[in-house]
Amino acid sequence: MDTALFDYPLPAERIAQRPAEPRDSARLLVVNRATRRVEHRIFRELPELLPAGTRLFRNHASVFKARLRLTRLTGGQLECLLLHPDLTRDANGNTWWCLLKPGKKYAVGAKFGVTGLFEATVLEKQPDGRVLAKFDAPGGVLGVTEQIGEMPLPPYIKRDQPDNARPTSDEKNYQTVYADPAKKIAAAAPTAGLHFTPAVLAALAARGVMMHDLALRVGLDTFRPITAEKLEDHVIHREWYEIPTATRQALATPGGRRLAIGTTTLRALEDYFSKNASKHNDAITEPWMAEANLFIYPPREFAGADLLLTNFHLPRSTLLCLVSAFLTPGSMDGIAWLKEIYAEALARNYRFYSYGDAMLIL
Repeated sequence: MDTALFDYPLPAERIAQRPAEPRDSARLLVVNRATRRVEHRIFRELPELLPAGTRLFRNHASVFKARLRLTRLTGGQLECLLLHPDLTRDANGNTWWCLLKPGKKYAVGAKFGVTGLFEATVLEKQPDGRVLAKFDAPGGVLGVTEQIGEMPLPPYIKRDQPDNARPTSDEKNYQTVYADPAKKIAAAAPTAGLHFTPAVLAALAARGVMMHDLALRVGLDTFRPITAEKLEDHVIHREWYEIPTATRQALATPGGRRLAIGTTTLRALEDYFSKNASKHNDAITEPWMAEANLFIYPPREFAGADLLLTNFHLPRSTLLCLVSAFLTPGSMDGIAWLKEIYAEALARNYRFYSYGDAMLIL
């Protein structure tokens, strides 16, 4: 399948640079798959749009200040984006996969850091640009991020202030209101969840919508488009996720439609069901932890969720592929239909990407 099928034109000015204020004033494009009808609503109206008995599954991971901007000994600038620790090699959490910019200047064995705060040594480099680095930081890596880190905004969100005058609003805005501080593991926000406010959550609860949490680390493919000419040649990166016992029990309980908040949540649920297809009737007494390695694109059927809330995604992205498949499960028709929906969203001045508007697929 040609990757070009998942391309579309997007003017740069349609990429949202700031979130809607307040959050729940973002626009909401509603797609009814049964009638093929599209509606244009406001996010705060979400509770009245959901079927009775809906169960909501959301990623409650907290974003940490994963971007470190450093000065090299030679006087140049270095940017380090921390992705996740490699706990298989270092149970103490001091060895991390990260992205370095410029990364070519740092071979295996090269060091970088801040005097008196930390020193890191490059242990391994991957062709996709990832670097494995061992950190020597007395206060731990997360301690370093709290002192000098910045919120890891995607590269299409521009901030032109000097480092010492960057706005602190992103520290609040690029975090869901339900993020769990004990789950400070994410190098990217679950952006579909950024639209929720306490008022929307209260309205959902009043209508009997049950909330179920899971935690996941968004993978590298969120930051990069697919570069392979053929979709099947793309090797997707893995995403670690954890489903608590109570959420697993909810997934095993029949009744009510399941709403996935975000494409990465949906992918984790699909991965979970693919690995537990014969175990859902067993007694569930412990959480589930795994790495999702599914590349979801049309045609595919879905077992993890019935409904999807998502933002508008990058051309040629794995997330766009997933949404195309979810529009028409088991069919290729979702590719063309999603392009029609996106064209209408552009014509109606919807805002795209992480700080943009939302889409609800019923």
